[in-house]
Formats: sequence, structure tokens, C-alpha cells
Amino acid sequence: MKFSFSSEQEEFRSNLRRFLAERSPTKEVRRLMETDAGWERDAWRKLNAELGLTAVRIPEAYGGQGFGFGELGIVLEEAGRALLCAPLFSTAVLATGAILNVGTEAEKQALLPGIAAGDTNATLAWVEDPAHWDAAATTTTARRSGKSYKLDGFKSYVIDGHTADLIVVLARKPGSKGENGLSLFTVAGNAEGLSRHALKTMDTTRKLARLEFKSVKATLLGDAGTAAAPFARTMIEAAICLANEMAGVAERLREDALDYAKMRMQFGRPIASFQSMKHKQADMLIDVELAKSAAYYAAAALDDGDDDVPAVASLAKAAASEACLQTAIHAIQIHGGIGFTWDNDTHLWFKRAKSSEVLLGDAHHHRELMMQRWAA
Repeated sequence: MKFSFSSEQEEFRSNLRRFLAERSPTKEVRRLMETDAGWERDAWRKLNAELGLTAVRIPEAYGGQGFGFGELGIVLEEAGRALLCAPLFSTAVLATGAILNVGTEAEKQALLPGIAAGDTNATLAWVEDPAHWDAAATTTTARRSGKSYKLDGFKSYVIDGHTADLIVVLARKPGSKGENGLSLFTVAGNAEGLSRHALKTMDTTRKLARLEFKSVKATLLGDAGTAAAPFARTMIEAAICLANEMAGVAERLREDALDYAKMRMQFGRPIASFQSMKHKQADMLIDVELAKSAAYYAAAALDDGDDDVPAVASLAKAAASEACLQTAIHAIQIHGGIGFTWDNDTHLWFKRAKSSEVLLGDAHHHRELMMQRWAA
């Protein structure tokens, strides 16, 4: 496959990178990560008004820009590169994907315009303890209550779950098992009976929360009992999007490490001139470029509707997980003693690399999925 971005996409990337460099410098990242929310609503709304980040993938019929996953991948790659502290992944990928994949036309018309405009921040809640990424492990129940439903249970590791205005929740019909009886529901962030607690995490640039539902009023999204296949589709899309984001993180780590090696003097010359350092830099470049290629290919395959998208998604996530974390490890080592300190910024991207490695399943999990999907 010969692949290259169009001139319009490259211009979009260039403008976005320049914009995020101004709006999300390391100083701002450090400030926001120390706050309880992890982001600021007014600044995020302004950013969306100027760039329309959450609207990229949403069709024009629902107030969006109508682009594909190739463009959304560019957004996420640049956001990862800048370590943008905002509910981008939770809103533009997880919640939007679930609504588009399972919602009725009326539900899309009602929910997506607010997300596209940046007025509604949303997320998807599906993971429970212990952390299982598949839908079959769901224990949260939804029982009918008049024209609505009541949810009982909990969800953990919900991205931006403590601040989301709208929460899309995966729950099952009481007594059902496996992938049978699964449905998606929408819950208001301030719903009665819903308690939200931010979790203490290693990567404070991406906040996670635990949600507890005690007879919480919920609205059915799509048709009852049919959420298994649309949810699986949403997870495939999310894995590809996360792979693109991790490619941006890895690229930033590689470039910062190279710049430091060129500047750091030892024995009267830059350490970048040492043979061992050249080998390490070459290894990092190969790893990052292969991860980027896999992520780009997966996004293009998703836009083209290829039959092997599920396997390609797992391939991209596995490649990005290993490349991103290994690049982070190399970057820390190249910076030497200062690389382990709080004052050095490398640890910010290292923590994002580690948290993203396990998010949606690590490389081992996705290689197993990849083999199962190709065998099928």
C-alpha cells in the first residue's frame, strides 16, 4: 500500500501543531494536570470554537465537519504530541463513536450537535473491576422503569468521567449473560443517584474516575439488547484512534531526546556523535515510523471499510503500545540523571506512554485478538 497525506491534510496538521504549541505548552500542561478537573471548560470551548476538534468526525447533518478517521487521527496525533489536557479522546472518540454506531437518527440529531459545538462533554463508561475491556464482563444492570430505565452497578477507569456532562453507559438486562442483553444508555452527569469519584492515577494528564449507579435514571440509546456489535465497532475505532495518539507521543519523545543528545556535551563533543547513541536513535526512529505506519494504515482502512479492520486495529494498537513505551524508556535514558527528575518534562510523556499502553488492552491482548480475528 502506498500511502501519503494530501496537501490539505498536511496543511491541517501544520496549523494544528502550531496552534497547540501555543495553547498547550508544557507549563500549561503542568498547571492543568494539578487541577481536579484536569482541563478548563472555557478554554476547551474556545478551542473547539476555533478548531472544531470534537466535530471532525461527526457528519455535517449533525453539525459536524464530516471528515473521516484519517483527519481525526491527525488531531489525536497532534494532541498526543502536545499532551493536550482536554476531554478530546473521551468525547470525540468514545462517546461520539458509541452514539454514531448505535443511536437512532432522532438520537443522533439530539445528542451530536452539542458535542460538535463543544458545548457537551461526554464519555463512555464500560470497564468494571477487575479491568476487562470486553463487553461480556459487564455486570451493571438496567431495569425498565416506565418509559426510562434504572441503572445499578459501577464503572471504573472512566476517562473524564468525573466532569462529563453526558455519560454513555454499557449495561445489561438482569439475568442475561455474555454478549446477550447488552444495551447502551445515556445518563446526565448530574443525575440523581450517580456518584463520581476521581481516581488517583500515575498519568494525571488524563483523568480517570469511578462511577457508582444507584437506581440512576437512564435513557436507552438505540434498540434494547443489541449493543454488543456496535460496542465492538466502537472499541475497534477507539483502538485505532489511540494508536494515532500514541504515535504523536512517541514522535515527541524521540525528537526531544535527539535534541538533548545534540546539545549535551561529553568529552568535548555532543553525545549524539557517539556510535552507541547513533544506534539508539536509529532504533527509536524505526520503532516510531513503524508505529506511525500501522496507525495511519488502520485509520485509512477504517475509512475505506476494509474487511480486515478489526485485525488491523489490534495490529496498530499493539505496535503503538510497544513503540511508544520503548521510545519513552530510551528518552529517559538519553537524558541521563535529569531524565528521572520532576523538573524535566520527559516524565510527562513517559507516564502518558505507560498509561496508554494498557488502555484498551496492552500489546499482548491485542496480538491475541489480532490472531483470532485473522483466523476467523
